[in-house]
Amino acid sequence: MSALFANTKVLTVFILRKDRIRIPVWLLSIVLCTVFFAGMLPELYPTEAERVILAETMKNPAITFMIGPGYGLDNYTDGAMMGHFMLVFTSIAVGIMSILLTSRHTREDEEKGRIEMVRSLPVGSLSPLMATFLIAIASNIILVLAIGFGLYSLGFESMGLKASLLYGASLGAIGIFFVALTGLFAQLTTNTRSTLGYSFSFLITAYIVRGIGDVENEILSLISPLGLILRTEVFVNNYWWPVFVTLGISTLLMGIALYLNSIRDLEAGFIPTRVGRKYASKFLLSPLGLSLRLQRSTIIAWLIGMFVLGLSYGSVLGDLEGFLESSEIIQMMLPASEGFNLTERFVAMLMAILSIIGTVPVLMYILKLRSEEKVGRTEHLLARAVSRYNIIASYTLIAIVSAVIIQLMSVLGFWSAATFVMEDGLSFSTLLKAGLVHLPAMWIMVGLTVLLIGFFPKLTAISWLYLGYSFFIVYLGDMLKLPSWMDSLTPFGHIPQVPMEEVKVFKMGVLTLIAMGLTIAGFMTYSRRDIEG
Repeated sequence: MSALFANTKVLTVFILRKDRIRIPVWLLSIVLCTVFFAGMLPELYPTEAERVILAETMKNPAITFMIGPGYGLDNYTDGAMMGHFMLVFTSIAVGIMSILLTSRHTREDEEKGRIEMVRSLPVGSLSPLMATFLIAIASNIILVLAIGFGLYSLGFESMGLKASLLYGASLGAIGIFFVALTGLFAQLTTNTRSTLGYSFSFLITAYIVRGIGDVENEILSLISPLGLILRTEVFVNNYWWPVFVTLGISTLLMGIALYLNSIRDLEAGFIPTRVGRKYASKFLLSPLGLSLRLQRSTIIAWLIGMFVLGLSYGSVLGDLEGFLESSEIIQMMLPASEGFNLTERFVAMLMAILSIIGTVPVLMYILKLRSEEKVGRTEHLLARAVSRYNIIASYTLIAIVSAVIIQLMSVLGFWSAATFVMEDGLSFSTLLKAGLVHLPAMWIMVGLTVLLIGFFPKLTAISWLYLGYSFFIVYLGDMLKLPSWMDSLTPFGHIPQVPMEEVKVFKMGVLTLIAMGLTIAGFMTYSRRDIEG
């Protein structure tokens, strides 16, 4: 048995050395954002009256779908607000960190031939996977302690040491769960794209199932790890059992992953890959056709996913109508103005969030060009009668057109569910305008990414950071009462809130021109720089 894990310690140190910057950046970002938000709460809602109004708002089914059920609403302390506002979305961030870290050192290393080189040395067959698990688990444990003691150091009465550590442990348990799950998918699939696809699909599904369960049926929510971890009721009742259950499931998944790793061949997977055609179709004779073929499955999966997410968000509007009619406090706090009711205000917010989520696959499509370059496949195309402009234009066109189709699918799903559950449904044209108005902002994100690929190819992660900032501002900007200039730094901050605000064609045109300028600059710099290979 010991031979299977030979030199695991050496590989652990090697992985730590390799990710000496990546892991600290992830941990610091999550910890600082968490502690910063918690520290702002007493200043944001200092009076009891403000907290009562806020607690009443949090009973809104749409809010419950997005962030989970509120616990301790009768005594809405700083701790109760922290657990309610941040636990779900911070769990998602930790899940993303764990998925990327685990995939990077399992299936990606194997796909690129690194594991084969390592296995040629006196290393156990299970050592690479075990070393990855150890590093990922250690990273999440550090996160637990840093967040736990960080929140406790604020000195808030409602955030005691045990409760703060439970908040950190909840995040750590989710992180370890997705470490185990991604490790398992790395054994089942044969390439990095599939590993990431399955892992992120599970994360998105877990979020949707949790949202539906929190609004409709709690048993359904318990199926999702994100829903299960909310049952800690952190800073209110402080239950530890969801953490232990999540860790127990994670241990089981890790055991299965290690077993599957021990019985499979190197570079093989348990999910069979379909045999390709003997002769390629004429569609693959162009860079655009090849780009589409490489990303066909991902594009289809995201279109279905965005339609389902739109359905999920639209399905809560029926409950939202009933809630607004029964809540006198909310009606007094946010009365309808200029002919628009509160439901329509929430529609504008939900469409903004859907648009930012929809930008994720759009960036993935354009960044596929960078990943193809890093593995040396782009130079094979350039060795033929193919120009750089054709290659980068193909990926850019896919991203731009996909943004339009993704918005259409989101709107269609949202409208379908809203029409079914609402007595007076929203018109499709109104929702379509609310969705398509975000396209210039999405195209600016595409243009920025193209510019980074052309001018700073090693800094393409800036696109993800900028998108994360945009989500933070849209989701928490008003709640944190952040200055308006911070909203102006993101393209999504310049998008009108349809249907309450009129669409200004000039502003939309300016945003589109900015997107075009960034894209053209990216094309020019890409055509001049060296190609990695």
